[in-house]
Amino acid sequence: MNIMPESNLKQQNKLLLSVNNLQIDFKGEEGITTAVKDLSFNIKEGEILGIVGESGSGKSVSSMAIMGILSKMANITKGNIKYFRNQETPIELTELSEAEYRKLRGADISMIFQEPMTSLNPVIKCGEQVTEVIMLHQGVNYTQAKEQTLELFNEVELPRPEKIFNSYPHQISGGQKQRVMIAMAISCKPRLLIADEPTTALDVRVQKTILEILINLQKKYGMGIIFITHDLGVIAQIADRVLVMYRGEMIEEGSIHTIFKNPKTPYTKGLINCRPPIRNRPIMLATVSDYFDLSSEEIKAKTRLITNSERIKRHNILYNKDALLKIENLTTSFVSERNIFGVPTNKLKAVNNVSFEVFKGETLGLVGESGCGKTSLGRTLLQMIPSNNGRVLYKGIDLAKLRKKELRKIRQEVQIIFQDPYSALNPRLSIGEAILEPMMVHGILNSKKERKSRVIELLERVNLSENQYNRYPHEFSGGQRQRIVIARSLALNPEFIVCDESVSALDVSVQAQVLNLLNELKEEFGFTYLFISHDLSVVKYMSDRILVMRNGEIVELGEADSLYNSPKEEYTKELIKAIPKVY
Repeated sequence: MNIMPESNLKQQNKLLLSVNNLQIDFKGEEGITTAVKDLSFNIKEGEILGIVGESGSGKSVSSMAIMGILSKMANITKGNIKYFRNQETPIELTELSEAEYRKLRGADISMIFQEPMTSLNPVIKCGEQVTEVIMLHQGVNYTQAKEQTLELFNEVELPRPEKIFNSYPHQISGGQKQRVMIAMAISCKPRLLIADEPTTALDVRVQKTILEILINLQKKYGMGIIFITHDLGVIAQIADRVLVMYRGEMIEEGSIHTIFKNPKTPYTKGLINCRPPIRNRPIMLATVSDYFDLSSEEIKAKTRLITNSERIKRHNILYNKDALLKIENLTTSFVSERNIFGVPTNKLKAVNNVSFEVFKGETLGLVGESGCGKTSLGRTLLQMIPSNNGRVLYKGIDLAKLRKKELRKIRQEVQIIFQDPYSALNPRLSIGEAILEPMMVHGILNSKKERKSRVIELLERVNLSENQYNRYPHEFSGGQRQRIVIARSLALNPEFIVCDESVSALDVSVQAQVLNLLNELKEEFGFTYLFISHDLSVVKYMSDRILVMRNGEIVELGEADSLYNSPKEEYTKELIKAIPKVY
């Protein structure tokens, strides 16, 4: 995917924003924490500046400082932020009152937030939320504001603008919600647009569309854009310059070409190289810490490529075994509409007459866009939702025919790692108790002492420690919570694990650590995985075979490398084409 417009490559002269020696401190129970330290950068009119870094690097906090929406716990203790409405009299943003900032937000500086579902009001229709902003800042009546909103919805390529206008946020897809947010952000034609992780966890095709929309809007209105992300692959597609942040400080800045061709710091090298490669298959992924701790020769040894002969030999052994799981003509439907009496009037086939096999020791990748049925398929396999037709045979046993007691016994062997580990963990249980609880339910080991000892072993196996046993989920990072959920799955000694978008929302460096861990555990314990994701690059790296779904049906199934190199279906070709390419 290469969508860099020619206009972005032209040098612009007029300064739009200048951040100088900015420091932001947070006051907490443990004292003062510096989130941003001595940060300086400029952005010019018509320029797209990429700010990249992992969670906690200070990139989002910096954008909130520009918008004047820092939390009460945060203070700008040093530096200044100058906004150039005209070249003679810059406005010092750090000195504005809230009333003055309200006039500036939306009209001059606007922001697209990372999670549109939490940014949009769930009880107000999408169109009404945009018209409200237009009426507030432009002083027009409702009819004029609605007309502008529908024009904006067309501009951001929303299908059926009138229907979206009258829809609530939960009634539209993630990509559509993000487009509503973009429409709202540009409704007053701001001079500076801040896009904070606007494509995180979106399907690759939707991500590509969002990036194209932003570039076209920037080109049309001449906006400056600050594009914030943890993914250098995305930055490579959109930005003119990139600024790399690490632990609150800017450690590297330069043109896209310079940063990708000649990164100076170990951190930047790590961010670039920890993404799953498309053209080859290393035995392990490099991580950011490797570039701090290991020599180039040691990194090369760690990430040695798996040869074609090694892969063929593995597959010859793998596919001469019996299938662990057989899916025969599986169909799962949901009620999509009811009449006023609550009687179903329409059903949606989330999984439509699907058949395939999963072999013992295999990682079968399942890829497709949101709404294609992949999560519904995974949960139907585990009997978390009932099927309408077909069979799920695990070791020859039809799971749908089992009684609850028999199914509970099978569930020791069949586990799931959820997409959002925070919602999958009980916030009132310490992580040690959360891992120990299913062991008690299934009667694994003979005493609490033995179980606790096993939990500690599992924590250490997923690179956590005994000292963290009594800590609660909110005290961990996203990557650590994902490791906790993995440890909980291991506690029941499973054979088959469904990984449902288990790395989609993680920083690329943490993602590499978790993918390495899943592969290590697979080799150590002989697991079989169904690996579900919308990210084809991740699925290709992890999988022996890939199954592509669309609209509830299988459109293509084949060996991972062969499917990527020679896709048969047009839909698969589109998914591959949409993968961000790093220089």
